[in-house]
Amino acid sequence: MMLKLGFIGLGMMGLPMLENLARAPGIDIWAYDLDSRRLDSLKLHPAWDRSLHAAASLADLTSCGVIITMLPNSAITNAVIEGADGEPGLAALLPRGATLIDMGSSNPAETLRLAPRLRKAGITLIDAPVSGAVAKAANGTLAIMAGGDEADLERVRPILSHMGAPVIHTGAVGSAHSMKALNNYVYAAGLLAASEALLIAQGMDLNLDVFTQVLNASSGRNVATETKLAQFVVPRTFNGGFALALMAKDLRTADSLQELAGLPAPLLSLCASIWQQAQQALPANADNTEIYRYLEAQRDAA
Repeated sequence: MMLKLGFIGLGMMGLPMLENLARAPGIDIWAYDLDSRRLDSLKLHPAWDRSLHAAASLADLTSCGVIITMLPNSAITNAVIEGADGEPGLAALLPRGATLIDMGSSNPAETLRLAPRLRKAGITLIDAPVSGAVAKAANGTLAIMAGGDEADLERVRPILSHMGAPVIHTGAVGSAHSMKALNNYVYAAGLLAASEALLIAQGMDLNLDVFTQVLNASSGRNVATETKLAQFVVPRTFNGGFALALMAKDLRTADSLQELAGLPAPLLSLCASIWQQAQQALPANADNTEIYRYLEAQRDAA
């Protein structure tokens, strides 16, 4: 018996995640995006019209036992779940017993607000954000954090495993979105520090390729130095595959956790502020690696 699954959000991450999921046996997938043009590329997928279909609206997903959302932020996710502009959302459309998996980088406070509302409607909410950018979404190796009851997670773990590994149970619902925001803060701080160091090295006429090798062979090594400097920053291609605006959004989310935790984090606030300034200064479609270009412009303007 095939599982009927709905997938909402076919952006840069969602589309390759769905394509991997569509290769899995035993899943009948109904894909939906507000921009119907994003469904066009799926028509070339070998599973199209066999186990992969287009949904014309959220109402087409009402018979799905599992729904995955992969949307840019909590505002959009909330509109899909709670409804907007007089149209009902998933909370009103899905039957009791359905499971909703939010794989976007939503605000944990919103996740904690939605969970009891959905529970009252008989719908299970699992937050399962991902880490790894577009390349790992394409090859199915995303790291997936999942918050919720362990039994609920185990029921959907086979679905998640088609999109990435490891699938890490982070604790109660909301915990995965919290950990994702904090993880992205640590990454962003590393990329910011590496970009500043690279600019200083450039100002001293040091060889940037050699300096990158030194970082990656020494204690300054982090995921940003290993996967961003030689690949996208030094050659100035700036196409790492993750939007700077999304990073700024995730940092705002992480910054808001200080209040929930009751703990001041001045470095987090500073990092979030710098990325916010970079978002305002750079084009709307800027890549996250262009934080280097922002720092460069600040240097030149000084």
